[in-house]
Amino acid sequence: MKVLLDIKDEKASFFMELLKNFSYVKAKPLSNYKVEVFEGLQEAIEEVNLIKDGKANGTPARELINEL
Repeated sequence: MKVLLDIKDEKASFFMELLKNFSYVKAKPLSNYKVEVFEGLQEAIEEVNLIKDGKANGTPARELINEL
């Protein structure tokens, strides 16, 4: 199982050290770039789900292409 945690910077080193003490846990910090990419994907997925549920309006692909 993978879990993504958001930990305050001042507590991160303590928490990472704590996790190292468990042989069954692998922990590595994400780079700022990877965090931004992950958050962007998460927002995109949420938006697609809203469009699928009819709670938001999407833009047809043809319309986006025509804007280019």
